[in-house]
Amino acid sequence: MQEEGILDPGTWKMDWEVVLQYKSSSTSPPSMGAILYNSSELPTFTLTGLPELGTSQHWMFLLLGTLYTVSIVGNALILFIVKEEQSLHQPMYYFLSLLSVNDLGVSFSTLPTVLATFCFHLRKISFDSCMAQMFFIHFFSFMESGVLLVMSFDRYVAICNPLRYTTMLTDSRVVCMGLWAIIRSFCMIFPLPLLLKRLSFCKANILSHAYCLHPDLIHLPCGDITINNIFGLFIVMSTFGLDSELILFSYVLILHSVLAIASREERLKTLNTCVSHLCAVLIFYVPKIGVSMTARYGRHAPRFVHTVMSLIYLFVPPMLNPVIYSIKTKEIRRRLGRMLFRTKF
Repeated sequence: MQEEGILDPGTWKMDWEVVLQYKSSSTSPPSMGAILYNSSELPTFTLTGLPELGTSQHWMFLLLGTLYTVSIVGNALILFIVKEEQSLHQPMYYFLSLLSVNDLGVSFSTLPTVLATFCFHLRKISFDSCMAQMFFIHFFSFMESGVLLVMSFDRYVAICNPLRYTTMLTDSRVVCMGLWAIIRSFCMIFPLPLLLKRLSFCKANILSHAYCLHPDLIHLPCGDITINNIFGLFIVMSTFGLDSELILFSYVLILHSVLAIASREERLKTLNTCVSHLCAVLIFYVPKIGVSMTARYGRHAPRFVHTVMSLIYLFVPPMLNPVIYSIKTKEIRRRLGRMLFRTKF
């Protein structure tokens, strides 16, 4: 982790106009900040991968490339199967399709800079490109939390009010719930680039990852970041915090309803319909909690620990979600088997 105030020579921005004006006049010397950085210009940022790997970072891209391939192909297959299989035209699978679209969004948001950093060793990224990438990464991350919440509501209605399932979760309501997850995420994330753009960047703008994240960028400006910190805490608590509590509450109600079933076999069968969603919730929130705890209490931990935790958070859920749903959903597994092996499952 770089020390505050230390400039990397590769990131110096010398304002030679200021220097030449001073040399040709008798005015007082310019400040170091004026020489090193002209705040009217938007900065560029330097991405980092895993410097500990040295010249072997291309092997890291092979690993990440495998995760990208599984994620993109798996989620694309889920979307194709749900579209083609008439029996899957139900609210549960509409929400699953939205989750797959979201996971594809996460993968494509990080792919360009990860490819450039680990494979081609191109580490510079412009301010606007960095803000755009940060927006999309956090947009899809917040959206996934909302999608998991509406999926938990779907499971609650299916188990606790099965007779009202079709009347409560109509196609129009499903669309409204999906739009709610999208619009809420957009409204939460849209102010972040604007709040960062108003600040001055005068440090060595070296990021800790191969992509742009708000927690990483917020430590680089020289100005007062109180508003950014307060707003960042607000959106995290009002999305991840609230969503996780509501998901937990829905499963408490589901468990209460399941325990009221007399037959043990029926109880297990009912709970089995929630396993895929519960796994998706765990593989999303557990890495998220790990990243937050590392950032809060692991400040003295080696830098690669933060990088690895971030990679797990962004790469593992998009890869595992289609795998889990393909294994646990009989209709998807059967159609996938017919596609791949031309056999009936």
